[in-house]
Amino acid sequence: MGKLKLTHRQLYALIEAVKLGEEVKPSQQAKRKAFSRYRIEGWENSKLTGIFYSIQRRLGLIDEVIEELVGVSPLILDPWLRATLRVAIEVAVFRDPGEKTRQHLKGLAQFLSKKTHPYVGYYYYDLLPKILEYVPVIDSEEKRLKWDYLFPEWFIGCMRALLGGEAEELLRALNETLPMSIRVNLLKSSVEEVEAYLRRKNVRFERSERVETVLRITDPFNPEWLFNKGFAIAQEEAAAVASLVLSPKPGEVVVDLAAAPGGKTAHMAELMNNEGKIYAFDIDKTRIKRMNEILRRTGVEIAETIKADGRKAVEILGEEIADRVMLDAPCTSDGTIAKNPELRWRLREKNIPKVVALQRELIESAWKLLRPGGRMLYSTCSMLPEENEEVVKWFLERHEDARLIPLTGPYSEGFLEGTMRAWPHRHRTIGFFYALIEKRN
Repeated sequence: MGKLKLTHRQLYALIEAVKLGEEVKPSQQAKRKAFSRYRIEGWENSKLTGIFYSIQRRLGLIDEVIEELVGVSPLILDPWLRATLRVAIEVAVFRDPGEKTRQHLKGLAQFLSKKTHPYVGYYYYDLLPKILEYVPVIDSEEKRLKWDYLFPEWFIGCMRALLGGEAEELLRALNETLPMSIRVNLLKSSVEEVEAYLRRKNVRFERSERVETVLRITDPFNPEWLFNKGFAIAQEEAAAVASLVLSPKPGEVVVDLAAAPGGKTAHMAELMNNEGKIYAFDIDKTRIKRMNEILRRTGVEIAETIKADGRKAVEILGEEIADRVMLDAPCTSDGTIAKNPELRWRLREKNIPKVVALQRELIESAWKLLRPGGRMLYSTCSMLPEENEEVVKWFLERHEDARLIPLTGPYSEGFLEGTMRAWPHRHRTIGFFYALIEKRN
């Protein structure tokens, strides 16, 4: 590969996109807005989009370099200076800039002076030689993995403790793009019909070996028509397995405690053949609106959506009313990083106890809703034991009438006998945890 060539205008567009990305979500929207202002189109757009997303993926690492050079957290710097430093470090440290691009990086001092204050421009100009000469000190295996795979060191340490030498395979898998997965909705269509439609559109796909209604689409394709008709829904294989494990039957009463955006609610209604009752709880108004739309499209007739905290479900519905309870608990979502790359730097070790406290309250609420003989699924899309096996152990110790139903497939055994884990590097899906618990009669 040749040296990286960037013009002044291209650097300005990147800086504005990075700055705007802090204020406008999703970051894709910020990028489009900034790029249109600088008339970035065609091949130029492809090239700069790659650099922009690379900055988003490396953000935590770039910010660590800034803190090392500046001596304070980048979050307290002027927003224009912060965005400029992030772009300069991506270009100078992680890429191989040509001589002209290095000169253009110097020219950013004037850009900053105009945008904010001449002092900010001088400050950047003085700092730039350090950026251009920066070489990281990689003195531990955690640090090497951090630079190679772009994850916080504490997270890497945790995965190495769980998986040993296999941890690097996991980190590699989390950096690969997962193909889009859709689940065929049997209330309105069949797998064969959807497959025939995809063939007519010349779209390559493969059927999941573990869930026959899940198709992985390996070509660029917009499944909007399938979604609008309710013939299919966007859902990862590991998420579809959750409803199959809980296995609600026609005529049963089911509570889904953290239901939005509704993929599992719709799947359970399908498994129940639209007979029985599902109470679907969520606290987010926007997500409930989306869930109602998904349930309408997919032809679900037995679900009632309730805007309330799952911890209040017992007050609303009463005790021991449910045959099954689905608790796909709120979590750090680190298992979904292949789908949401920017999430990796938002993972904070200090936030885990707060998440676990909520999970414990929700699992207690789920238990009160469950009638004797009923079953509850506790699942998360996290890979951290604190949110998974540790919560289940804590719960089982408190309830003598709770019995773990051993799960033997389709994925690997968890770190607590009878539980199950889907791993991105072993199973080509998102990271997921499952524990099926029965209330003894």
